Amino acid sequence: MGVDLKDLIPDDVKIPVSDLRILRGRIVAIDAYNALYQFLTAIRQPDGTPLMDNQGRITSHLSGLYYRTINLLENGIKPVYVFDGKPPELKAKEIEKRRVLREEASKKYEEAVKTGDIEAARKYAVMAVKLADYMVEDAKKLLDAMGIPWVQAPAEGEAQAAYMAKKGDAYASASQDYDSLLFGSPRLIRNLTISGKRKLPRKEEYVEIVPEIIELNKLLAKLGLTHEALVDIGILVGTDYNPDGFEGIGPKKAYQLVKAYGSVEKIPKALLKSPVEVDVLTIKKYFLNPQVTDSYKLDWREPDVNLVVEILVKEHDFNEERVKNALDRLIKAYREHVKGSQQGLAKWFTKK
Repeated sequence: MGVDLKDLIPDDVKIPVSDLRILRGRIVAIDAYNALYQFLTAIRQPDGTPLMDNQGRITSHLSGLYYRTINLLENGIKPVYVFDGKPPELKAKEIEKRRVLREEASKKYEEAVKTGDIEAARKYAVMAVKLADYMVEDAKKLLDAMGIPWVQAPAEGEAQAAYMAKKGDAYASASQDYDSLLFGSPRLIRNLTISGKRKLPRKEEYVEIVPEIIELNKLLAKLGLTHEALVDIGILVGTDYNPDGFEGIGPKKAYQLVKAYGSVEKIPKALLKSPVEVDVLTIKKYFLNPQVTDSYKLDWREPDVNLVVEILVKEHDFNEERVKNALDRLIKAYREHVKGSQQGLAKWFTKK
């Protein structure tokens, strides 16, 4: 779910990216799980049923990954997808909470289908989405075939992406969640993989979603905060490591408390009420020093045409003409925007 800092971020700190070509030549580390969940929820039939092959395997995530990645490359962006590893123990409660919500949503979806309530069926189908292990492996196989690098994080993919951006191995990290800022990403790009027109729930209305860049230093300067203080605010509001947050404290109240007392540790305990005990210092330490790795290589290659067709068309029943037409675009984008700059990639060496 991520931390909710939306109401705390001033509009003048957000840089709208109506034309992705502004990011041409930039390497962007994308939170893979976040992107795949977006594809799974957005690419569906009217009743909420996901795209599936003839064996009943879900393929919505592959469709989104394939076509959206090509779009990014055509705009000169060099994407690298960062996959989650083993979640930290701190996240156990949030994971269990999500599991229960998915089960409840799945039951409500079945009820909605029985009663013929299509809108409700779609709503609960989206809420019941689960990213299965086979989906993740299929995504990695497809990226390999497309010549797109991916990184296996030891723990949180979002933390790893932020680390890569901090080191200068990527221009920014991309995710819908604001946690990237708590992990110290110098730039967060939101809406990168879901930009375009989106239908509003239960309404015949559509909104235009435009990517936006949030620069951490500008945000901190605007709010008069240090990075640690921003982490403190996140903890007060509620994160994946303390999903309940503290009673009666939203982003603006958290900001006032941190500005008044200096840090979350100095806030009087009488002002911090929570249904469960919160280990504030451990959560703060994790955001400031998450588990990450230096063992990765960023290398974009020309796509393996036959392997892409094998995966999408032969294994998962994608339309062959559409896949091959997109492959032509992929090859052209690689040759125009990536191949010519490969000589300058010597600095993207394998880390030890």
